[in-house]
Amino acid sequence: MFWRFFIFFVLIVLIELYFIQAVKTISADYSIKKRTIVLSITYVLAGINAVLGLISLVYPPPEWNAFFRFLSSLFLILFICKLIGSSFLLIDDLIRLFRWIFSFIGKPSKPEISETVNPHHISRLKFFSYLAVTFTVIPAVSFIYGMIKGAYKYRVHKVKVSSPNLPDDFVGFKIVQLSDIHCGSFIDSGPLEKAFNIVLSQNPDLILVTGDLVNNEASETNPHLDVFKMLKAPHGVYSVLGNHDYGDYKQWESVEQKKLNLDTLKKVQSESGWRLLMNEHVAIEKGNSKIGLLGIENWGGRGGFPKYGKMHEAHAGTDIYPFKILMSHDPSHWDLQVTETYKDVDLTLSGHTHGMQFGIEIPGFRWSPSQYIYKQWAGLYKNKDQYLYVNRGLGFLGYPGRLGIWPEITVIELSKA
Repeated sequence: MFWRFFIFFVLIVLIELYFIQAVKTISADYSIKKRTIVLSITYVLAGINAVLGLISLVYPPPEWNAFFRFLSSLFLILFICKLIGSSFLLIDDLIRLFRWIFSFIGKPSKPEISETVNPHHISRLKFFSYLAVTFTVIPAVSFIYGMIKGAYKYRVHKVKVSSPNLPDDFVGFKIVQLSDIHCGSFIDSGPLEKAFNIVLSQNPDLILVTGDLVNNEASETNPHLDVFKMLKAPHGVYSVLGNHDYGDYKQWESVEQKKLNLDTLKKVQSESGWRLLMNEHVAIEKGNSKIGLLGIENWGGRGGFPKYGKMHEAHAGTDIYPFKILMSHDPSHWDLQVTETYKDVDLTLSGHTHGMQFGIEIPGFRWSPSQYIYKQWAGLYKNKDQYLYVNRGLGFLGYPGRLGIWPEITVIELSKA
């Protein structure tokens, strides 16, 4: 423990010294007043960052509440950005080191031309210092914005799904999908209430929640119980479990305690007026027609995620429905089982990926690290007559924010092909 603490402390100090040196180099030509202000701010921020780093080492973030996890994440962002920025100064130091070594084994190098010869000349140290500060400040400001504003920058994605199998009574039927709420990451209920008001303003016929209501524990729902009850729709609110809902990522004192946690989470959803589907299906009726809604437990096809889902149980007896919707948290399930074996499932709704909470989405182009892990990572996909929609998630996990991949509320309108 001591050596871990010591190495981490030394690393923090070295990175902060590197960054301070970069700021000193850049501000060398500033006026005395301006240089004093810049350096004072730099020293204060360095001290705060060092303190946050040491606290996060002594008190691991998983044991903290959402606010302290926010602070530890803030430190981590600044630490990584300064590490990236300082690497440019390290390059300059390595160049100097090699030149110094070669001066002993090779011909003496010619003296450098003085900077005063060319007024537009910039020294290599100053050039690398500019790079260091630029590649520290821009990413840091961006990711901090993602924490303060991006995490709650809710976006409504409206899509239409057309199928020849849809009964006429369901043409124009509106479904709102939510996924990956991760309520344990919210400091208070205000942002969730804001999101749910947006949901209700869409006048949905049906609300579907596709897993990961919590991070690890059912107790995370306690501050938000009244907010969950806000969700109501004429044809009901239905949900399924995601990989985080089982408590698999926490060390429990006993198997019974873990089971109690899951039972409590199920009870929370029931008392909120949600119907949790556990490898089963229900009929959604409108007019004289019915469609099938299937819901399975988590079935992960990648990364060692658990396969609790039993698709055969949920699918049994659904032949009577001309149109079927499947709620399955992990989108890899669609490629690996649904499109292969259950070709009569018209629409699958998933989440799980979060779009990595980071990326670029502009008209005609989108990118996220998530695409290197999941073939279907966000939005609508089609394979012959089968559709998959992957929700980008409403909440956040790990990095307490979003940048470019904003939190999503999906509005799906069904139509006849």
